[in-house]
Amino acid sequence: MENKILVTRSSMPELDEYMNEITPMWDSHWLTNMGPKHKKLQDNLCEYLGVENIDLLTNGHMALELTLQAMNLQGEVITTPFTFASTTHAIVRNGLTPVFCDIDPETYCMDASKIEKLITDRTCAIMPVHVYGNVCNIEEIERIAHKYELKVIYDAAHTFGESYKGKGIGSFGDVSCFSFHATKVFNINASACVLVIQLSDIPKSPDSCKQLGAKLYELKNFGIHGPEEVPAVGANAKMNEFCAAMGLCNLRHVDEEIAKRKAVVERYRERLEDVEGIQLNCIQNDVKSNYAYFPVVFEERLYGASRAEVFDKLAENGIGARKY
Repeated sequence: MENKILVTRSSMPELDEYMNEITPMWDSHWLTNMGPKHKKLQDNLCEYLGVENIDLLTNGHMALELTLQAMNLQGEVITTPFTFASTTHAIVRNGLTPVFCDIDPETYCMDASKIEKLITDRTCAIMPVHVYGNVCNIEEIERIAHKYELKVIYDAAHTFGESYKGKGIGSFGDVSCFSFHATKVFNINASACVLVIQLSDIPKSPDSCKQLGAKLYELKNFGIHGPEEVPAVGANAKMNEFCAAMGLCNLRHVDEEIAKRKAVVERYRERLEDVEGIQLNCIQNDVKSNYAYFPVVFEERLYGASRAEVFDKLAENGIGARKY
């Protein structure tokens, strides 16, 4: 079908708006390496997210992987099995061992009540994932992290624009990583991302935050410190100016996009909340949602059809649902 309805459609600015944003690049010829668009987007995102420190990278996976590398962790990382493969790959590619904690069936996030029994003398960090825009049990995870002196790295790919108890969701943990993939609420061309560095060490230390930021900058830029100084080995994970320009445009409209998603979610709830045999996504207290996704769980015995059957029937009608 030509007009297939997908899980999400990438939001894009008007073409003229994007062209106006990138036109100065034809004068400057500054296309990469932390140019003026990169710096402006960094500042604008700090303001929008309500955080003090961010860095921009090429994609969400590199944010996770380079964060773990910058922290120089060893041992085991407690995480969730209910996530995109990237979360676990970032752990394994750093020579760390993932330890899977089961999820809360209401929120699909890590069940914080099951974390402590998984902690060993080799545990160095917790990597929870905010799923479908549902927020993890932040207070309990923070309590456990302080008790055992563990780092907390949030995979916040699904939660851009959200807040918890009035604070931006990037304000929690030692680091939060947001994805700007094309499928996300806020996207930048292909898959650029932001990594938010917070002052939440144990004990809290601005100096350690600066050190982590410096290490991440080093890792994303080949370990380069100057024109003739390359004292470390790094990767190439810099966001280019075209991506930054798209980010500047889309950030102006992100609240409008969230409002559109909210309207869709409200219509789904209006039509589906009383249907027997399906479980809709929970509504969390104290969470300002971005309405990123609309998951549905099917109980075949009550609903009369399995998830697979519903998936196939939707596909027949040009609706591209996804299994997660």
